[in-house]
Amino acid sequence: MSPRRARRMDPWDRGGRAAPARPLDGALRGMDRVEEGPDGEWKVRLVSGAGSDKTYRCPGCDQEIRPGLPHIVSWPNWTGGEGERRHWHTGCWHKRADRGPGRTRY
Repeated sequence: MSPRRARRMDPWDRGGRAAPARPLDGALRGMDRVEEGPDGEWKVRLVSGAGSDKTYRCPGCDQEIRPGLPHIVSWPNWTGGEGERRHWHTGCWHKRADRGPGRTRY
């Protein structure tokens, strides 16, 4: 008889013991949050990329965001700001304040 292979258990299901509370990071993906920065107040949404089937152009680096790549969608936090949504590479979004004066957001 061959030995059984050890199977990894789900970290949230440890053999009948009470499961610890799951972290909220995964649950918050796809939900909007408000961020304040030197350039104003923005609504921000993390996009996993799994449901993305379009190519977008990042306003931070002017490069393509290919389908399936996780990224950030942001828009101004005012009524009607949804029409000005932009898709950003995550790193470009976080470094947007470091860009020189020659680069614009749109």
